[in-house]
Amino acid sequence: MLQSLSIRNVVLIDKLNLDFQSGLSVLTGETGAGKSILLDSLGLVLGKRAETSLIRQGEDKLAVAAVFDAPSSNKELQELLSENELEYTDEIIIKRVLSRDGKGKIFLNDQPISAKLLKEIGKYLVEIHGQFDNQGLLNPANHLEILDNYGNYGSELEETKQAFKEYKEAVRKRAEAEDNISRAKEEEDNLRHWVKELEQIKPHKGEEEELSQRRHELMNAEKIIESLNYAYNSITQTSDVSGVIRQAQSAMDRANRYVEGKYDEICQTLERALIEITDAVDLLEGASSDISLDSGEQEEIDNRLFTLKDLARKHGVAVDDLEATLVEFKQKLNSIELGEDGINSLRKIEQEKRQVYIEKSNNIHRLRVDTANKLDGLIMQELPPLKMEKARFVTQINKLPESAWSAKGFDDVCFTVSTNPNSPQGPINKIASGGELSRFMLALKVNLAESSSVGTMIFDEVDAGIGGATAQAVGERLSRLGKNVQVLVVTHSPQVAARGAHHFKVRKDTVGNITTTTVETLTETERKEEVARMLAGETVTNEARAAAQVLLSA
Repeated sequence: MLQSLSIRNVVLIDKLNLDFQSGLSVLTGETGAGKSILLDSLGLVLGKRAETSLIRQGEDKLAVAAVFDAPSSNKELQELLSENELEYTDEIIIKRVLSRDGKGKIFLNDQPISAKLLKEIGKYLVEIHGQFDNQGLLNPANHLEILDNYGNYGSELEETKQAFKEYKEAVRKRAEAEDNISRAKEEEDNLRHWVKELEQIKPHKGEEEELSQRRHELMNAEKIIESLNYAYNSITQTSDVSGVIRQAQSAMDRANRYVEGKYDEICQTLERALIEITDAVDLLEGASSDISLDSGEQEEIDNRLFTLKDLARKHGVAVDDLEATLVEFKQKLNSIELGEDGINSLRKIEQEKRQVYIEKSNNIHRLRVDTANKLDGLIMQELPPLKMEKARFVTQINKLPESAWSAKGFDDVCFTVSTNPNSPQGPINKIASGGELSRFMLALKVNLAESSSVGTMIFDEVDAGIGGATAQAVGERLSRLGKNVQVLVVTHSPQVAARGAHHFKVRKDTVGNITTTTVETLTETERKEEVARMLAGETVTNEARAAAQVLLSA
């Protein structure tokens, strides 16, 4: 809901602060007083294009600020602000400034935003109907969502959305599997050759390192044998290490007997040393026998390494990954052989998911048809009192081709009208004239108000070309609409003005060469005088005041 509007230096407005309340507020004033300036100013904080021609003559810049009450129920607005990293609070303050050089700034709760984002935000705050209409009911792209919100079958829509998601996922998996098999078949001969080639080589992870290490050993075999022999001779020939340890053991055993085992640890250590020396000799003998001076083995290793690296380059992998590559190639061949069975299974799942989606969409279609019939009937009831008894309103629901199916089902919804019995039905935004359009909008909004998330609706020229009982009917419906949402209406009709819960009068005053538009909030007495002026014209008579009192009391 719009709480307040502050305007500075916009056309004829110098400085203006307005506070608004819930219910129906009417704005009246003589033609040319500046009522459209108020709508232009409000349009600026809703994302309307800002033009420097709006800046008051003699001023460098204009500024407009609006404060909105944003209820927690406005989920769409919450999501939009969250997506753009803006905080959603109970109160939204929008300020827009435009300089004479064309540069402008826009702020939402003191955070700068773009004009494009402001326009998106504005759609969730205010609807303006009439010559300044900027959204909603006139756009056929919104009619489906409007009908669904009115029908209030959210759980069924969610089921349809989920069914569509699962169906599309099944389509993706089937298409992906078919594509994989198609590509695999194209390279089937290559796959069989590569598998045979790798199976003959039998690569295994870590083999490259093992071969490189063995190759290094072979290249240094003579040096290794020389070192092993030296170590062996040092232990067994240069001196009898084992004999020395045994002599030490014998001496310590004799000494230990005199001290009742005090030197047990020394004896045990010498025993371990003797064992380790014996083991070392055995290991040296074994290591020597493992060293080969055969140049043929080194050649085999070189050939093996060359083959492995060549295959790795061929398949674009590391040598260590050749074993896994062989497994992958075998799996691809297996998928070709078993692929058709898998594809058939995926096709079956896809058809099952498609059928579920169709069933859910058909259910939604039936709900939409029922809802449309109900809405059409209610709208038709509203038209005769609005002097459109010959008009016809029909919500057309057509099934879309499969290529256009979506998470919302397969329906295309369009609000259509015909204004005369012999006229064909057509989109509401192309068939109805300005005055008729506003009254169609009013008839729709009266019935859609409870399902709308927008807190403020503005009607301009809703009473164009009508009077008497028709204007009275328009006023009654605006008043009824005001019980659900905040309504602002710019009107020249006393019957409409009399229905307002709040009344603003727009006035233009000229002092010297300076003309200024002002707005005043009328008291009950002032309202009576203003409605009388609207009835009588320039000269207000007592009869006009009496008639005004009747309208205000109705």
